[in-house]
Amino acid sequence: MHLARICLYVLVASFLCGFHVHAEPGEERRLQMEALGMQWPGPAPERATNEGQGPYQQLVIEGVMLVDGMGSPPRGPVNIIVSEDRIKHITSYPVPARDGEYRINGTGMTALPGFIDSHAHSVSNPFSPPDYVFKLWLAHGITTVRDVGSIRGLDFTVDHARRSDAGEITAPRIIPYSMFPGDQVVTAQGAKKWVRAVAKKGAKGVKLRGGTRQAQTAVLAETTAMNLGSANHHDQNGVYHMNALASARAGLQSLEHWYGLPEALFVDRTIQDYPPDYNYSDEQWRFGQAGRLWQQAAPPGSPKWEAVIGELIELDFTMVPTFTIYEANRDVARARDAEWHADYTLPGLMKFFMPDPKLHGSYHFDWTTADEVAWRNNFARWMQFINDYKNAGGRVAAGADAGFIFKLFGFAYIRELELLQEAGFHPLEVIQAATLNGAELLGMQDEIGSITVGKKADIVLVKGNPVANFKLLYGTGHMQLDRTRGVVERRGGVSYTIKDGIVFDAKGLLAGIKARVRAAKQ
Repeated sequence: MHLARICLYVLVASFLCGFHVHAEPGEERRLQMEALGMQWPGPAPERATNEGQGPYQQLVIEGVMLVDGMGSPPRGPVNIIVSEDRIKHITSYPVPARDGEYRINGTGMTALPGFIDSHAHSVSNPFSPPDYVFKLWLAHGITTVRDVGSIRGLDFTVDHARRSDAGEITAPRIIPYSMFPGDQVVTAQGAKKWVRAVAKKGAKGVKLRGGTRQAQTAVLAETTAMNLGSANHHDQNGVYHMNALASARAGLQSLEHWYGLPEALFVDRTIQDYPPDYNYSDEQWRFGQAGRLWQQAAPPGSPKWEAVIGELIELDFTMVPTFTIYEANRDVARARDAEWHADYTLPGLMKFFMPDPKLHGSYHFDWTTADEVAWRNNFARWMQFINDYKNAGGRVAAGADAGFIFKLFGFAYIRELELLQEAGFHPLEVIQAATLNGAELLGMQDEIGSITVGKKADIVLVKGNPVANFKLLYGTGHMQLDRTRGVVERRGGVSYTIKDGIVFDAKGLLAGIKARVRAAKQ
C-alpha cells in the first residue's frame, strides 16, 4: 500500500507538471490511477431544476446601475430588457409589464458584463470535480472560461463545452484549448499534424509550454492559418530559443503568466543567472529563482523596455498575467489562510495545496523571508511592465489559473481584479480586462464582453458598487462596520449571474458548495 501511494504521488506530479500522453492527455493517466484505487473526477451532472431559471421570453432587470465593460463610467438607474439569450434594450424609461415575463429588482445593485477567465483549467487536479469548479466560477460572475488544458483531456473538455452551450449543466461557457505535447512532438510536420487533429476533435486553440523551435513555430503557423487561438507558458526548458517576443513574431496570441518576458528584455546576458546547483525539477528552486528574474532584465523606461512593448503592441499581442496564482510567493500565510478556505475549499484540495515535493505547485518547503522579499520586488517590476503595456495601448486580459498554490476557483479571479488595480489599472480598466479584452482575445467581442444591445445576455448583478470596492464581488462579501448601529456585517457577494439568459442564484450556488465542503470534512 505504501509503495502504491508513492507511485500515485509520482504519477500525479509528473502529470500535473506537463507530461502528457501524445494522442489524448489524461486517459492513460486516469486508467493508471484507477488501477491504484483512485478515481479521477467524473463528468458534471445534469443541471438541477433549482439551478438556473430561464431563458425567458422577456427578462427585465429594473432600476440597476450599469457598468458596460467598454470603459464607460457607471450610469443609471436603467432597465435592461433581455429576450431569450440576447440583450434586447437598455432604457431609463419604465418598461410596461407583459404576460410571462420575469423581473429582477435591481435597486441598489450594479450590473456588469459576465466575467471572462482567460486562463482556467476545468479540472486542474484530481481533487476538484468539474461541477464544484463550475459552480464556484458562476457564483463569482464568471460566465466564460478559456480552458487552456484540462488534465482529463480534450474530449472531456469539449463535451462539457457542448453541454454548457446547450444549458444542460450548471457551468460557464467553456472555450477548450489543447495542451501541446512538446516533449513528444518535435518536428514541424508532426506539429502541424497534431494541430489539425485536435482542431478536428473540437479544440478552439492550443496551449504551448515548450518544445523545439521547429515544432513551436509550426504550431503557431498552423493555428494562424486555421484561425485557432494560441497561448504559451514559456517554461525555462525552452525559453532560450523561444522567448515571448520570438513567439509573438511567430504568431502567438497570448502570453500566460510572465515567463519569456524578462528573457526578451535581457541586455547583458542571454540565459537566466541560475545558481550552479539549480535543479528545475525541484519546484522550490524553480519558483524561488523565478522570483529573482525580473531584476536581471532591462529596467523600466529603458530603450529595450520601450522597444519590446512597442513591438508586442504592433503584433496585437495579449498579456494574461495571472498575478493571483503567484501571490503566495510574496506572502505565503496570506494565501494559505485566506478566509474562504474554511467553508469553500474541499479538504482534499487543501491537502493538495500543502507542501509536498511530489505535487505540482505545492513547493513552499522552506520558503524564507528573503524569498518573499524577492518576489515582492519581482511583482513590482512585473506589474509596472503590464501597466506600461496597457497604457501604451496593449491588451491585458484577466485570468486566474486557480486550482494550484492555495488559489480557489472564483475567489482567485476576484483577487486577480484587485491585483490589476494594484498594478495601476483604474477599476474601469480592470473591468475592461475582465470582460471586453477577454472577449477580443477569444475573437468573440461581437457576442460577449460588454452589456450591449444584441449581445449575449451575460450579466453579473451585485449589491453595491464594485467599481469603488472589488471586495464586494467575493463570495464571502466585504466585512464592514455600520457605524450608526455599531454592527460589523458582511455586504456584497454576487447576487445573480446570468449566462445566455439563464439566471443563476449565485448565493444559492455558494450555499450548496459550503454544504458539500462541510459534508466532505465530516
